[in-house]
Amino acid sequence: MKYEDRLQNVTVLGAAGKMGSGILLLTAVEMADLSLQPQNKNKTFVLNAMDVSDEALFGLMGYLREQVRKIAEKKTVLLRQLYADREDLIENFQIIDEYIFRVLNIVRPTTAVEVAYRSNIIFEAIKEDPALKHKVLSGIKKNSEKNPWFFTNTSSIPITELDEAAELGGNIIGFHFYNPPAVQKLVEVIRSKHTSDDLFDFAMTYAKNLRKIVVPSNDIAGFIGNGHFMRDALYGIQQVEKLATEFGYVKALYAINKITQDYLVRPMGIFQLTDYVGIEVCQYIMAVMNPYLKDENLHSSILDKMVEQGVKGGQYSSGAQKDGFLKYEKGRPIAIWDIDNKKYINIDSFAAEVDAKLGVLPASYKPWKVVNFNRNKEALLTAFFEDLNSMKTLGATLAKDYNKRSNEIGLQLISSNVAKDNEAVNTVMLTGFYHAYGPINNYLK
Repeated sequence: MKYEDRLQNVTVLGAAGKMGSGILLLTAVEMADLSLQPQNKNKTFVLNAMDVSDEALFGLMGYLREQVRKIAEKKTVLLRQLYADREDLIENFQIIDEYIFRVLNIVRPTTAVEVAYRSNIIFEAIKEDPALKHKVLSGIKKNSEKNPWFFTNTSSIPITELDEAAELGGNIIGFHFYNPPAVQKLVEVIRSKHTSDDLFDFAMTYAKNLRKIVVPSNDIAGFIGNGHFMRDALYGIQQVEKLATEFGYVKALYAINKITQDYLVRPMGIFQLTDYVGIEVCQYIMAVMNPYLKDENLHSSILDKMVEQGVKGGQYSSGAQKDGFLKYEKGRPIAIWDIDNKKYINIDSFAAEVDAKLGVLPASYKPWKVVNFNRNKEALLTAFFEDLNSMKTLGATLAKDYNKRSNEIGLQLISSNVAKDNEAVNTVMLTGFYHAYGPINNYLK
């Protein structure tokens, strides 16, 4: 079956979620562009947006309209070529409106999973729950009129396990988009032991057409991205617990968050990142990964306690950040959750005291936003880490230890055959997590 024929009928499961909506958007645009090619103008393209909530699906269509307009406005020159035979479309706004109509006309919102039975491709972006995924995928497989290919967005569950448990016969591939899929360039691609070459080749073509950066990961729980992030976050929590004996919990958490953002030149601190992903999500991912790991226990009682207290982080449907380890105001952290007294403590009330204990940042310090987009990034990072490595302040010591641990995790992913090489690990962290440098680096002393 040709590439465009395979994409004539597609279903996205979990389409109204933050990952599913991005996958739906990208696929709808790809299908619309294919439908405008002369050889495909007599073909019908259908994209089923399946979710369990009518309310969420209603909001989804508004999101799609807004995002497709932005995409169309950026490619009006191409659209003029694609609509060259339409004499009725003269002004740019007419072409843009027509394109929006075409994209949205391909999408079919529904709460009925039965629509997937007619699809050639199933994109799965439902809850990170192995049992739920087994049930849903096997149900589609058993009732399908086709022999569909399954693209799972799981970030932690081994693909071979999904393949065998749902009896998919190799018709599944891990295609892990990063959040948000419409913006993030990275995709981790994971083959099961049985994934067919045809499916893999199609997945690579699809990724290329979406202009994604593909990093292959071996089929080991957590893959590269969560394999590093979960261990990195757990180390941060452990450092808070150690530092709390001297600082107290709230101040220790502030300190480690500051270390991981400022001293390690990252876009956000480790606890901001955990909030962004979701505390409950991180807890669940660790629980999914843990049974597959030897001589290692990915578990945190602090995450358990946060979830028990109803402090879960994550994001609203608008994309705004929910409160978690930190409380946010207009996207900026303003307070830290006191896990013992169950209330937020304003950062301004203690930041100066903790900053003084950590010591001054190196004179060559520049924030991530300045460094990451600078053409002289390597020189800036080299100068900064030379200064940092020469310092013996508490902040510098904690930062060097953290960088060393990050490096160890990266090397562990290679030695345990999760990642092929240094480049694979670094690319995931540089592209998927927007780090200014990879964990396997030359800045360690």
